[in-house]
Amino acid sequence: MSLPIEELTPRQIVAELDRYIVGQTQAKRAVAVALRNRLRRQRLSEEESREIMPKNILMIGPTGVGKTGVARRLAQLAKAPFIKVEATKFTEVGYVGRDVDSMVRDLTNIAIRMVEAERTAEVAEEASKRAIDRIVDILVDPYSSSRKSAQFDNPLIKQAMDYFGQKQEAEEQEESLATESEEADWARRRAKVREQVESGSRDKEIVEIEVDDGSTPFLQVFSPQGMEEMGLDLPGQIGPLGRSRKNKNVSIGEAKGILVQEEAKKLIDQHSVTREAIRRTEETGIIFIDEVDKIAGREGGSGPDVSREGVQRDLLPIIEGSTIATKFGQVSTEHILFIGAGAFHMSKPSDLIPELQGRLPIRVELQPLEQADLRRILREPKNAMTKQYRQLLSTEGVDLEFTEDGIDEIAKMAHEVNGRTENIGARRLHTVMERLLEDIMFEAPDTKTTKLTVDAEFVRSRLSGLVQDVDLSKYIL
Repeated sequence: MSLPIEELTPRQIVAELDRYIVGQTQAKRAVAVALRNRLRRQRLSEEESREIMPKNILMIGPTGVGKTGVARRLAQLAKAPFIKVEATKFTEVGYVGRDVDSMVRDLTNIAIRMVEAERTAEVAEEASKRAIDRIVDILVDPYSSSRKSAQFDNPLIKQAMDYFGQKQEAEEQEESLATESEEADWARRRAKVREQVESGSRDKEIVEIEVDDGSTPFLQVFSPQGMEEMGLDLPGQIGPLGRSRKNKNVSIGEAKGILVQEEAKKLIDQHSVTREAIRRTEETGIIFIDEVDKIAGREGGSGPDVSREGVQRDLLPIIEGSTIATKFGQVSTEHILFIGAGAFHMSKPSDLIPELQGRLPIRVELQPLEQADLRRILREPKNAMTKQYRQLLSTEGVDLEFTEDGIDEIAKMAHEVNGRTENIGARRLHTVMERLLEDIMFEAPDTKTTKLTVDAEFVRSRLSGLVQDVDLSKYIL
């Protein structure tokens, strides 16, 4: 079975990343090669591919320059399970702290949801037909359909009637009592109702449907792998005989969604989903470990914090390859791609223990953002902030337009504030844009303005205090 990785060359991967992230070509090239190497490995024989390990990456650069963005977009491009964790979480104890194994279990949960969503989409058409059939049964003859459901959908009664032959006898008696005219009338009525349900003309009508009682109790337990949430899936363990059902009054429109999901679950093989999710986790999973610089250093910890070196040694076996027990089965981390990231202002990569340095062999240094970079971020990406605000205000009937000199002024203001206070990179643009458009966003529902142009003069009039004030703390998010 082919892995869900698009067959793109490294050059094409970098071009795709350029659509969302400005600059940082070196980092993009590194992750593009890592992604392509996965595809190359899958083309080898099983024996050969087993010996090829992923080349994990360490990204070094200040906050807000695109470290997380590069990794997340790479995972979306590869359709791979992706999770971001903070290394500092592993230095805390008690309920706040997390065991290092938890990131693999969380990654597996994400893979399960991804595969379930794909399988649900595959059976959506058939599930929709079955859901509409159930709604039509209720609307055409609610008594007979509910009676039939109560009798024949109950596994215990079905088994008993099959054993004694009563079901077949009952069906023969019903068929003998029905005349051809009644059958034709019933078929016409059913076809008409089905057309109404499919068209949505009766979506607001209230019906009573019978659904699985999906309430599953959860509790936290201490396992050998750490503290986990364990679901008491008693219906799933007992089987269909132990499932509880309940009646629910909902609109037909809402019933469609509920019943489609319920029918889709019946059509999906959950064991197959689990196997595929574990395979994707092991072969294509990406774990992004942020704030690695916060655990750099070899001095022992004191007080409530765990030793930073101890956290590094806990991470080491997972990064180099080990088997983690999850509630879905054993998951090997040998071929999971690990991307570490940190600013390394107060420390340097050589402060990490040598074993961990060796497991992050590819070093990529991301450059701080200049004013020209901030300007490009406002204009070029597919999800640029100027485009996002334009789309948001269009829902209120306001046509928002950013001129070139206006964008230049916004980038200049953000760069100046970054220079005078803590440099938070592109995140400063969020502060500036919210300050710039705060009054407009607040008054948009009540204003009669249909068009607004944001030029350099408008930006200076709104943001002059942002740069000139000595106390900038009130503007900093």
